[in-house]
Amino acid sequence: MRMTKLVLRDSTEEAITAAARLITDLVAIRPTAVLGLATGGTMEPLYARLVAAHRNGLSFARVTTVNLDEYVGLAPGHPSSYHSYMAQHFFDHVDVAPGAIHIPHGDLPPDRAAAEYAALLDRIGPVDLQLLGIGANGHIGFNEPGTGISAPTRVVDLQPETISANARFFASGETVPSQAVTMGTTAILSARSIVALATGPAKAASLAAALDGAIGPECPASYLRLHPACTIVADRAAGARLGTLARLGTAA
Repeated sequence: MRMTKLVLRDSTEEAITAAARLITDLVAIRPTAVLGLATGGTMEPLYARLVAAHRNGLSFARVTTVNLDEYVGLAPGHPSSYHSYMAQHFFDHVDVAPGAIHIPHGDLPPDRAAAEYAALLDRIGPVDLQLLGIGANGHIGFNEPGTGISAPTRVVDLQPETISANARFFASGETVPSQAVTMGTTAILSARSIVALATGPAKAASLAAALDGAIGPECPASYLRLHPACTIVADRAAGARLGTLARLGTAA
């Protein structure tokens, strides 16, 4: 059984290329893969790599996608919704079938949206590859510090640092949502494989906590160390605070 592997690259560009390659290799081998997708600034250049791969002949036509989360209160057409983010950065540029795209609906009553998304994830079955970012406070999806390892897909309250970090994606003066519907840690860890991408110095502390600290709710990303097929890809800036034990898992 393979446990967490760390792939450390000198530059952000190299780290993003390595993470994207793991996804494109899977789709090339398994065209009907279920991909779990993430959002945020870290992922924008990664999606650009996937779009480039599509333009070079890789088809996503038989892929099914499920996204990690969506803000409560935002309709799919809102420019800061994750529906809009995914369309802008990925779906509008590749051949994923519209009916194979699944993202929580932020404009439904929150508990209903969470229950419906949890039921959908159960119907689709295991995700073949779950893409993750690691938040500056150690969150995965919107599973904030304090989240247990068996947390279900649900409505969550976002911590102030998460709201502050995401404010840049909203118009000046616009209120950033304080709640989201998120895939729970149980669903995330049930994926057949996980690729987590961390880049930049702002992720150094949370990556060190995830790989060198105690495994527990204080840093939900630490749960990734318990997954049998998780690859964490980072650049040197994000890996600057890693200790010797974490670096032992580094791949060339």
